[in-house]
Amino acid sequence: MRLTRQSNYAIRTLVYCAVNEPGLSRVGDIAKAYAISELFLFKLIKPLVENGLLRTVRGRRGGIALGKPADQITLLETIRLTEENFALAECFEEGADCPLIGECDLNGALREALGAFFTVLESYSIADLAQKKRSIRERLGLLLLDDGQDAEVETTAA
Repeated sequence: MRLTRQSNYAIRTLVYCAVNEPGLSRVGDIAKAYAISELFLFKLIKPLVENGLLRTVRGRRGGIALGKPADQITLLETIRLTEENFALAECFEEGADCPLIGECDLNGALREALGAFFTVLESYSIADLAQKKRSIRERLGLLLLDDGQDAEVETTAA
């Protein structure tokens, strides 16, 4: 199974916001850090905002931030918002015309595998992925103050 770009960048956006807390993150800075278009990023954060994973702050100093604590946002919750379906084979889809449906054990095996996949995703949170805050911030180009306190929202030139 392969996740879509939307899922990948949704998770990356949440991690960015987690390591940039308590500051607000700017969509332009996130797009630049991940080399993606702002339009693509706006489209993928919309369901994250609508479902409370992100919150927006309007205005000159506005931006986005996590909508709830990072340890309360699971990978499964995020991926369920960004993936259209989890049909691993044709027999998962409504109206499949395989003559073996109901007799083939492939469907059951794939459902079991998908259940295990969901269990693992449920066990990881955005906080788990953001544990290496300092090195992630450096890789994303987020400035650090000399005294160890994180800078608000400024980014370094790439």
